[in-house]
Amino acid sequence: MPLQAGGVVTGHVVASLLRNLLATGVVIGVALAVGFRPTANALEWLGALGMVALFILAITWLYAAIGLAAANPTAASGYGFALLFVPYLSSAFVPTDTMPTWLQWIAQNQPITPIIETIRALLFGRDPGSELWWALGWCAVIIAGAYVWAVWLFRRKTGRR
Repeated sequence: MPLQAGGVVTGHVVASLLRNLLATGVVIGVALAVGFRPTANALEWLGALGMVALFILAITWLYAAIGLAAANPTAASGYGFALLFVPYLSSAFVPTDTMPTWLQWIAQNQPITPIIETIRALLFGRDPGSELWWALGWCAVIIAGAYVWAVWLFRRKTGRR
């Protein structure tokens, strides 16, 4: 049966996105149960959840492409594992102005920081400002690049044109 190469990979990405959204919902529920008290209104909550979903989609596409690029599942796990350290080089855990100067530049110019800052601003009723546009831009670039890469790799590995 003829299938679009992008459709096969997209099916896997959508299934993974749904699993990750469910897991994220559990984490948010636990956070609220143990005392996390954001001040966001309903629209800000929707914006924050939308940003989380978009980020999950971007990372899922990136991991799908990495999985296709890897020679075997072990290699794919290793490549993906390296990406788990990117949030440590962002404002996810500490403000960037408390970091050493050389690390501040890295933290301020990578995708995770504007995404985190946008989600924080939305959850606490603040204006995300330009961080929102940077976050949306980074997600769009990651999704577009990973999609093209994943579809190309899938076609190459399956011999489709």
